[in-house]
Amino acid sequence: MSEQQSSFISDWLLPSTVKRAVIVGAVVGTLLSLINQWQAIIGGSAPIDWLKVFLTYLVPYGVSSYSTAASLRDNRKS
Repeated sequence: MSEQQSSFISDWLLPSTVKRAVIVGAVVGTLLSLINQWQAIIGGSAPIDWLKVFLTYLVPYGVSSYSTAASLRDNRKS
């Protein structure tokens, strides 16, 4: 593993990066889950697709953590 990759992974696993990504994932994931599965969540008229719920939280977490780590890397270059 190159030094640049190791540095990116270190930034990706920083507590501040993880904290930000968890908050973004929780807020955005909840909103998207309510939008996409409101009938199942609120009305109970349809089954909840748990894989879709999991992915709905995972994607914003991944995007936030990646963008934060990339930003930290870019700031270090300049």
